[in-house]
Amino acid sequence: MGKIKWILSLLLIVCFGEISAQVKKWTLEDCINYAVTNNIGLQRQRLQTQTTEVNLLKSKMDILPSLNAGSDASIQYGRSIDPITNGVTFLQNFRNGYQLTSGITLFNGFTTINTISANKFMLRAGLESEKIARNTLIVDIMGQYYQFLYAKGLEGASKMQLELSEKQLFRIQKMVETGKEALSKEYEMESQVSADRLSYTIAQNTSSQALTTLKQMLQLAPGSEFDLAMPDLENMLIIDNNFSTDSIYNLASENLPRLKEIEYELKASKRQVAAAKGKLAPNVSAGAQIFTGYYTLLNDTSYHASFSTQMKNNFGQAVGLSINIPIFNNYSTARNIKLAKIRRHDTELRLEQEKNNLYTDIENACLNYNRGKDEFEAANSNFNYNTKSFEAVQKKFETGLIDVTNYSLAKTTLFKAETEALRTKLQLIIRKLTIQFYSTGEFENILK
Repeated sequence: MGKIKWILSLLLIVCFGEISAQVKKWTLEDCINYAVTNNIGLQRQRLQTQTTEVNLLKSKMDILPSLNAGSDASIQYGRSIDPITNGVTFLQNFRNGYQLTSGITLFNGFTTINTISANKFMLRAGLESEKIARNTLIVDIMGQYYQFLYAKGLEGASKMQLELSEKQLFRIQKMVETGKEALSKEYEMESQVSADRLSYTIAQNTSSQALTTLKQMLQLAPGSEFDLAMPDLENMLIIDNNFSTDSIYNLASENLPRLKEIEYELKASKRQVAAAKGKLAPNVSAGAQIFTGYYTLLNDTSYHASFSTQMKNNFGQAVGLSINIPIFNNYSTARNIKLAKIRRHDTELRLEQEKNNLYTDIENACLNYNRGKDEFEAANSNFNYNTKSFEAVQKKFETGLIDVTNYSLAKTTLFKAETEALRTKLQLIIRKLTIQFYSTGEFENILK
């Protein structure tokens, strides 16, 4: 019984080790979700947004009254005023005061209100900027993901080329052994196998580098195991879509954060101009204070009342109202107004420039997609024709009607046609996703 338990325990350990040794296969969605959550650049962008939130909270708090408490203590020598008798004294004395002060701005040309409004728009712009950084990261990851798929496709095609050459080499070697083929033909085929093996090795290294680059973009910990789940490239459907530049632009101008960010900044800059102009208006503020204190002669402590009695008797209050009318402040206010107007005008120009750039990007994306469809159809058709052609050449080669050189040429032509069909297919998929992104401003839905 004990031996059986020992064997079962050993089997469980082995099975657990095999399961643990399996490397997780990441999908494109897994890569994007991990990057959005853990990317350092995005985390820093979120900190900038939090800074904007703090600025907004501070501007809101400026509406509330200030409240400060204070205390002071001093020992005076020589001539001073006795606060009890208001007479002059030359005796050493100790003074201790306490006060609670509050102040509030009643009117400052609506500077505070306009500043709050500007900071609200800046916070919204910051949130859009966070989306821009996030989308840029997603675009980079998608590009590298499809770059890996292309490299992996080249690796698979190279492997197939190598296997075809090895199969023919094995056939020729058997025929040489029976005297049906010359030894020179075997040498030629061995040379072809060697060239195909080199191409396959290079393709393996290229796909490995593409995978490493994607891992680095995800900022995975050093030594982390990483591999991608390969989608079924053969069954990736290419749907014949038609996209209109104007309709896509209308959707993009409403959805894309790259325009919303600047629009919010423009609204904020207008509020900032109003806030700067508010400094030209009179500033009206009110204040209140309560205070008390203690006084005694150092050489005659019995001369005055006790601490608690003085704190009660010296308790006082004060309220005040002040107005500050700006007349001349060394061009400071006028300078701030002018700079705020310049920033507003620059933001207007930047928004107009970004709209032009966006329209150009969308127009090029639509044109590239339409061209890509033609390229894919031509490349796919060429691959199908070359597949049939190679099958015919292979039969001729096996019957001795053509030599190794012609066979290798046909095989190379087929390889180029296959890789070109893969390239145009992946390129078309990326271009379609790009256009769909312009339409929605989000990648989650189009990935599904």
